[in-house]
Amino acid sequence: MIVVDTGVWIDHLRDRSTSAVTSFLRLIDTDTEIAVTGVIRMELLRGARACEYVQLSEALDAFTLLDTQACDYDAAATLFRAARGAGVAVRNSIDYLIAAPCIRTGTPLLHSDADFDKLAAVSDLRIVS
Repeated sequence: MIVVDTGVWIDHLRDRSTSAVTSFLRLIDTDTEIAVTGVIRMELLRGARACEYVQLSEALDAFTLLDTQACDYDAAATLFRAARGAGVAVRNSIDYLIAAPCIRTGTPLLHSDADFDKLAAVSDLRIVS
């Protein structure tokens, strides 16, 4: 199972050709189990046009939901403190909530956001390269 981050999904949905999208399509072609977290699902749906909302929601239903648990909020705060202590600045606090369940479950993350590489440097976050 691999979690695919919001940025990769957005690039895919907008038909952008990036290395992360190529990796995403390869995962789909090889029947790799793709997952999203609740936060990723929310980010995708909040940006959907009204006419695309239902279709996107139904499409996301086909993928595994790696749910955020109560312990992940504490883990996200701990991850923030570890990053800050190491001098690492992450632009979006939501990234901590995406990383936390990935770390808890050992599920790798496919992303196109350099902040996740920074988090991986100060935690057990596994990155798909």
